[in-house]
Amino acid sequence: MAATRPGRLPGRHRRPAERQATYGEVIAIREFRALWIGQALSLLGDQLSRVALSVLVFQRTESPLATASVYALTYLPPIIGGPLLAGLADRYARRRIMIFCDLLRAVLVALMAIPGTSFAVLCALVFCVVLLSAPFSAARAALLPELLKGDRYVAGSALQNMTNQGAQMLGFALGGALIMAMGPYRALALDASTFLASALILVSGVRRRPAPLDTGTDRPSMWTMTRAGSRLVFGDPRLRTLVLFAWLCGFYVLPEGIATPYADVLTTDRQQVSFVAGLLMGSMPTGTVVGAFLFSRYVNPSKRLRAMGWMAMLTCAPLILCAMEPPLAVVLVLWFLSGIGGAYQLAANAAFVQCVPAERRGLAFGLVQSGLLASQGVGILVGGAAADVLNPAHVVAMAGAAGLSVAAALAVLWAGSCKEIIEKVRAEATV
Repeated sequence: MAATRPGRLPGRHRRPAERQATYGEVIAIREFRALWIGQALSLLGDQLSRVALSVLVFQRTESPLATASVYALTYLPPIIGGPLLAGLADRYARRRIMIFCDLLRAVLVALMAIPGTSFAVLCALVFCVVLLSAPFSAARAALLPELLKGDRYVAGSALQNMTNQGAQMLGFALGGALIMAMGPYRALALDASTFLASALILVSGVRRRPAPLDTGTDRPSMWTMTRAGSRLVFGDPRLRTLVLFAWLCGFYVLPEGIATPYADVLTTDRQQVSFVAGLLMGSMPTGTVVGAFLFSRYVNPSKRLRAMGWMAMLTCAPLILCAMEPPLAVVLVLWFLSGIGGAYQLAANAAFVQCVPAERRGLAFGLVQSGLLASQGVGILVGGAAADVLNPAHVVAMAGAAGLSVAAALAVLWAGSCKEIIEKVRAEATV
């Protein structure tokens, strides 16, 4: 009988190792670099404007509800127009959609930067700017899988996620100080310039491609496409579970919306409120940057999918401890841990791509993104209303408890339906 190595049974073979893509591989792709840099520029400008609006409104009204309402205004427009506008990313060339949206947003934000603009007009302009993010984000999300195949998509998504969270972290943490130094109108002018820069980068760095649904004059109506996309996304139990995983963020993003009133409770120095609010707003994005790096770099593709439910629960569980009204340092750690758990969105995104046909990705991603922003806006609005009558720390804890319950239910559903996707992801990642 032939000798065998200790610990290895005859006739058994090891499962092929799963190959993980590196950040260097995706950065080397020119078109990805254009999407990556352009998105980072515009997002950094957006965070500066959000901090300015949040701090100014609270200084004028000292109302958590008013502050959260203005902050929620940057999330709510997709409820109205997002699902319809996202279909443009499948109807027309995706590069053209992104460039057009960037240019139009630059014009609208430039109008916001005119001194003396009334508060009502400012809110209307903010609404339109955020509404245009729906087709832009749908086009970008649908184009990314065409540029990055296999695990490169996860590495690229992680890199974008870390960059986006880093931009949020810098925008939130430094926003208060910059607003004090520059003034709100100059900050808005800076935001307009980031959209222009993004458009120029897309023009030079992303090549032209035909429209995904090139059917000549016999194109389906936007309403028909939206209904078909809704049936696709919500008719499949796997996709439906993944969508609900994405929308779970409505619970754990709530603390950001009431960060300024929470900061007012944590410090007795009124001059320090905006600084403390910036620290609070930046703690979760910082955790997400760390979590995305560790999750994408040291966890193989199939294990990411298996760990998704546990990571989703981690986003909400630490927030429950805010009920004990801990000091600032402890709150920052709890929100940081919550941010680490948010890395589960990388796995959910990759699984979603596996289940959606390429020609329908624009609308599918747009529907998810619209619901994502809507859930965040509603969560922040509800949190602001609750913080008007309750301690902000207790509001955060209640959001964490509710989110943990939902995350646990989704984890059970996912465990029963993820085997097919895991096998497909493993097959693409093996060498």
